Amino acid sequence: MTGPLAGIRVLELVAQGPAPFACMMLADLGAEVIGVERPGTHRYEPDAHSRGRRSVALDLKQPEGREVVLDLVREVDVLVEGFRPGVTERLGVGPDVCLGANPRLVYGRMTGWGQDGPLAQEAGHDLNYLALTGALAAIGEPGRPPVPPLNLVADYGGGGMLLALGVLAALHERTSSGRGQVVDAAMVDGVGLMLAPFHAMAARGRWNERGTNLLDGGAPYYRVYGTADGRWLSVGAIEPAFYRAFLDVLGLDPAELGAQSDRSAWPAATERIAAVIATRSRDAWAEAFAGTNACVQAVLELGEVPGHPHPSARGGFVEIDGVAHPAPAPRLSRTPARLPPMVEPLGASTAAVLAELGRSPAQIDALREAGVVAVPAEREPGTAPAVGPMHSTPAPAATTGGEQR
Repeated sequence: MTGPLAGIRVLELVAQGPAPFACMMLADLGAEVIGVERPGTHRYEPDAHSRGRRSVALDLKQPEGREVVLDLVREVDVLVEGFRPGVTERLGVGPDVCLGANPRLVYGRMTGWGQDGPLAQEAGHDLNYLALTGALAAIGEPGRPPVPPLNLVADYGGGGMLLALGVLAALHERTSSGRGQVVDAAMVDGVGLMLAPFHAMAARGRWNERGTNLLDGGAPYYRVYGTADGRWLSVGAIEPAFYRAFLDVLGLDPAELGAQSDRSAWPAATERIAAVIATRSRDAWAEAFAGTNACVQAVLELGEVPGHPHPSARGGFVEIDGVAHPAPAPRLSRTPARLPPMVEPLGASTAAVLAELGRSPAQIDALREAGVVAVPAEREPGTAPAVGPMHSTPAPAATTGGEQR
């Protein structure tokens, strides 16, 4: 196994939301991730979050399932869960129990609202967390409803990435203290951090109605324009030199549009620029702006991205199960991330992981018959591969988690 996290072992109690994204990144960077999934769970297809994870189908609500999880806890470095506060405690695998079993464990918790506070037990999704933080109110056009930015901001940016950062920080601290700890990653906290510069602007009176500011589409030189073929062109010509290069390609006189910093001139300048850009196709403009340093790029559809020359040249996509996946990132020079393996079917590693824990074929059969575990039909019960103990050569990794619903 390669990558800077080779040798780190992660146990994920699989739910849904940003925790899978965090575990996907840990797996990409070399960690071995074992995902404990409820038998019969329906996955989204294609489930990119599940790449690199070994899948174990296990019912945590049964005592025997809890015993298996605690056996795994004793063998791993990290546990990740993404349920509402108190759920893992009720299942008997909360932080106190798990840290008691393994004092070196880093216990990562992913929620929307956090582990405490008046909203801690409320259901929610990305959009709700954005609403509370103020991020949602800041995105969109003036006089129109706020625009949901997919679920990139809370689930993935303020959630999964925050959790991965917290886990790595706790692992680093453990090298000196020898002790694990709990990582409380909440999406409202992560989005709040990402909004720090905008809070500062608002406090200084430099933030106006959404869609009228420098970075939200209000400026004529930082927004998206429609082209003649119904497509779009992104313009980010903030610096004066880039703005001049932008207007040069358009054939517009800067004096005609007013001073770049004059907000009162922005609406008329936007209208004039839009009229010019609407005369040609997206790709014609992309060709015209190529190499000009005007900070202009065509807005690509998702299906166009893997074939674009730039990500293609950088190996930005890899194929898994016939689907183009974004390649692991960031890129490290000496210990590069590994190419993620195929997504395992639900429960594909159940028998193998139980065998690694020392369960005999007869014991595995008994767990299956009791409904504690599920073994895929293609593998006959009691025929778990002969694998060494858990500390032998790590097996392929895994992923998935859950947001507070």
